[in-house]
Amino acid sequence: MNARKKVAFYTLGCKLNFSETSTIARSFTDEGFDRVDFKEMADIYVINTCSVTENADKRFKSIVKQAQKANPEAFVAAVGCYAQLKPQELADVNGVDLVLGATEKFKITDYINDLSKNDFGEVHSCEIEDADFYVGSYSIGDRTRAFLKVQDGCDYKCTYCTIPLARGISRSDTLDNVLKNAAEISAKDIKEIVLTGVNIGDYGKGEFGNKKHEHTFFELVQALDEVEGIERLRISSIEPNLLKNETIDFVAQSRTFVPHFHIPLQSGSNDLLKLMRRRYMRELYVDRVARIKSVMPHACIGVDVIVGFPGETEERFLETYNFLSELDISYLHVFTYSERENTLAAEMDGVVPKNVRAKRSKMLRGLSAKKRRAFYESQIGTKRTVLFEGENKEGYIHGFTENYVKVKAPWNPELVNTLHDVELTKIDDDGLVRFDFVTSLVSHN
Repeated sequence: MNARKKVAFYTLGCKLNFSETSTIARSFTDEGFDRVDFKEMADIYVINTCSVTENADKRFKSIVKQAQKANPEAFVAAVGCYAQLKPQELADVNGVDLVLGATEKFKITDYINDLSKNDFGEVHSCEIEDADFYVGSYSIGDRTRAFLKVQDGCDYKCTYCTIPLARGISRSDTLDNVLKNAAEISAKDIKEIVLTGVNIGDYGKGEFGNKKHEHTFFELVQALDEVEGIERLRISSIEPNLLKNETIDFVAQSRTFVPHFHIPLQSGSNDLLKLMRRRYMRELYVDRVARIKSVMPHACIGVDVIVGFPGETEERFLETYNFLSELDISYLHVFTYSERENTLAAEMDGVVPKNVRAKRSKMLRGLSAKKRRAFYESQIGTKRTVLFEGENKEGYIHGFTENYVKVKAPWNPELVNTLHDVELTKIDDDGLVRFDFVTSLVSHN
């Protein structure tokens, strides 16, 4: 390859995708490419796709157009979940030159011998059964926070989800490699690591290419807590049936793990949970929230919920709404159900009209705003630790406390990537929290 070629990346979807994009980007750097922003002129544009929602699919074409606008002669490659599920559909998009599936994406530089535009999109996509090996990843694009991939794939068969078709079976990184990556991240002066994967509570399965668990998620958490130099560790989304008491109790007294959990619920109706083929009932969810709050009353708890799933009558929706309203949680991520090909849910009766889905989604987003406000108000007067981020947003710098309260202060570049003890004092009109400094914990680097 010619040296000094430029490559740009665009990532759709989840934290896991961001960690993998960063790893793919490092492979280009190793091959002599310079990484530039996606809005800049580059020789090759790589789009890491998502297919969790309908909107992610639709955005792909506009992103390709954005690349072509920056450089009409640029080589455009698509990788990721959508590329695995519908490779030919992406290859048929005007301007796309290369589409790589689940097993090929990490070898992308092997497929790029010539950056000349193709008349037709070239596809290299495996059968998903072949996606049975593990590739470790972590992102280091944000100086204050890194996403560390510990697990990939999923053995669950939720009726609405295409992820097992896009990513394959559940498999894990080795514990030694996770700890090595965590140490590498901490050596780069990154203050916070977020653990990510498709189903991270299933960590340990497939660690050495077999189905059994060599280690458990709890053992992973214990080992990471001992890694030198890490200021904060945060657990991303974890299934309620896999979040065990031992993990909750350990986080409560951990040196580095923060009191913040994101736990998918999807519905507060047991009837719908059965239709979704979730592996718990709402009673278990109540128990998980109660356990967290009993040992960490200040913990932040986020919830994923789907509205408009087939069979969601008005009664079942209100069951979900009231369930969430009464639950001691901090915010919601609301997903409006969209039919996905090759899922059981797409064939189910009881289809909810799209205008009804939109109305219910709006109601739950309103509930989320109330929940977040109430949680923030409960933190006023408390002392917390804030990690400041690097972006100047309209004259303000933002940061997050350990329990995920978002705070703001007048822009000061010396605060970037530093930790400070603060006392939370009041909530602004825009819902962010102001504070008074108490003491600096980590000096500016």
